[in-house]
Amino acid sequence: MGTSVIDVAVVGAGPYGLSVAAHALPAGLDARVFGRPMHAWERHMPRGMLLKSDPDASHLADPARRFGLDAFHRHSFGEAVPVERFVDYGRWFQARAVGAALEEQEVTSIGLDGGSEGGLGGGLDGGRFVLTLASGEVVAARTAVLALGFLPFAHRPPALTALPPEACTHSSDHADLSGFAGRDVTVVGAGQSALESATLLAEAGASVRVLARTDALAWNPAPERRRSALARLRAPRSALGSGWPSVAWARLPGAVRHLPAAGRGHIVRTALGPAGSWWLRERFDGAVTVTLGTRLTACEHRDGVRLELRDATGARTTVVTEHVIAATGYRVDVSRLGLLSEDLRRAVASAGPGPRLSRTFETSVAGLHLVGLAAAPTFGPAMRFVCGCRFAAHRVTRGLVSRLRSRTTD
Repeated sequence: MGTSVIDVAVVGAGPYGLSVAAHALPAGLDARVFGRPMHAWERHMPRGMLLKSDPDASHLADPARRFGLDAFHRHSFGEAVPVERFVDYGRWFQARAVGAALEEQEVTSIGLDGGSEGGLGGGLDGGRFVLTLASGEVVAARTAVLALGFLPFAHRPPALTALPPEACTHSSDHADLSGFAGRDVTVVGAGQSALESATLLAEAGASVRVLARTDALAWNPAPERRRSALARLRAPRSALGSGWPSVAWARLPGAVRHLPAAGRGHIVRTALGPAGSWWLRERFDGAVTVTLGTRLTACEHRDGVRLELRDATGARTTVVTEHVIAATGYRVDVSRLGLLSEDLRRAVASAGPGPRLSRTFETSVAGLHLVGLAAAPTFGPAMRFVCGCRFAAHRVTRGLVSRLRSRTTD
């Protein structure tokens, strides 16, 4: 190829992609970021949504810590951050910490040019990544960082997969819920996404019910400005909530990586289980019909959607609704990284659906890094939230600098 080669291609311009670029650029790397800044947060989060994370846990990361959320907007204690403000903050951060390194173009595919492909442990030696953009332009990069966020991993229960898009969507499909006014909508799930989507639907004029397997909805408590020394000792606060386990997952993601695979999987599945934010409960109660302790066993689309449910006793009931929204979270699966060529996808795959990552977030393909939700199976729950940006950006940049300098001296 006759095109010039950049050091680092960062694919994705959300919190993780922007934070990685904000670290890589002052480290002297020729980095470019591809994507529309904060696109997923603007187009795949419902208007009127408030961030579940506290403002102190919602900073993007630059090395000098000059461009935190509090530098953009000073929040009062206990104040939730509107998603619209967070989108504006991300773009403000991009303008100051990333600047002209951003290319507002989508990457349509990533492949390899040159080098020899090794096995899962060997990665690639001497090759370069070839990115094809939506415009048709081709960019070559010595290393690549995928910061694709949550959208590739949206999970739908198997019972809902047969429904067509006009009858069933995922919560991440909606930025505007006003189109459901006057309609009967069923939301499946018991976490913040389900409970807040249901509340916003009700406030938009829809008739809403929530279906969940749990026997009781969980609600996070309101933050306390002043806590006794004993309370702080028993349940210290962290970016992931209160309690010593949350402190460990928030502050020591590098240590989580060294746990056995079964242990990491258990942590990711069980830490910070489904719960609604304290500030949502008053708006939710009385506005949304709730059916708990039921499992969705089958569905049929014909003049609406018929949902077959079964409770713990085996009793069966049927719910008829106009539309189903699956607010059922996200599950990391390498096979869903559709941007990667088949060879790359196969090389990144591991024994489980989650990739195996090095201490610098590098996959089994040398020079290819994954950050954000895709890294949660390796580094734990912090990677599911914005609070993991700083750790990931620092570690990734360290790995990029080491690899690129070693190539230069070879």
